Amino acid sequence: MSLLVLLLLLAVCQQVLMVDPVEPHEKLINPPKRRLSLQNTAEIQNCLISSGDVGCATFQCFSNNSCEIRGLHHICLTLLHNAGSYDSQGKWLVKAALRCAALGLRQRFSCVSRRCGAVRDMLFSLQRECFTKHRLCLALRDHPDTMGDLVHFHLLFPPGPYVELVNFLLGCGEEVRSWVSHRLRAQCSQQWGSSVCGAIGSTCPFNQSDLALQHATVPPHTMPQPITGQSPLSQHTHRSGAENKNASTNQSGHADRPALPVPVTLS
Repeated sequence: MSLLVLLLLLAVCQQVLMVDPVEPHEKLINPPKRRLSLQNTAEIQNCLISSGDVGCATFQCFSNNSCEIRGLHHICLTLLHNAGSYDSQGKWLVKAALRCAALGLRQRFSCVSRRCGAVRDMLFSLQRECFTKHRLCLALRDHPDTMGDLVHFHLLFPPGPYVELVNFLLGCGEEVRSWVSHRLRAQCSQQWGSSVCGAIGSTCPFNQSDLALQHATVPPHTMPQPITGQSPLSQHTHRSGAENKNASTNQSGHADRPALPVPVTLS
């Protein structure tokens, strides 16, 4: 009997030794590949087919998805709302860029893999292409303050459409880049301090993978909750005035601290 128990223990030990140990940091660097569920894919596809080119209905199709891609609908609503402050050319550029993105989503989604990484790459590429092709910078560079609801430090986590939008804005000229960088530095400093956040926006764009790793390693209590797809404008509009005031206060407090000439990677 004791011999049988010994043999069983040896078999179990052999199986344990055959399993390669995985360090916690390796799990963060190489997370399991996630996919859109079949049901979620069908729901998004049906939604895209029934939505039109005008308005934000197409982007609302991604409000709830198993890849946790958030912000497309909020970005569209905010851009359309702010277009009322632009001249006729600015209004046309905003609408043309959003129409381009909506049409591209319907054309490309059915051809892309269900892997979350592939879906994200398609969405981010489409953002860059449409915003650049229709010269959205021309509409925004004279009114950077209208982007206040979209440029929030906590919206960069988890990385997604907001990061691509911020990277696009950082390339819209010195005035817009300076406004975006200072706003994010002020908000970041409230969370982590100026020594960590001083180089934000100084030289390099944000990196999606670096932000993903940073989001995974930051303790939960230090990160504000990301917005959801439900009533995004109502969640942020009433706070924009207070946050702009705080950003201005932090700007005056840190104006004498030069930004370090290092790339913006929050890892």
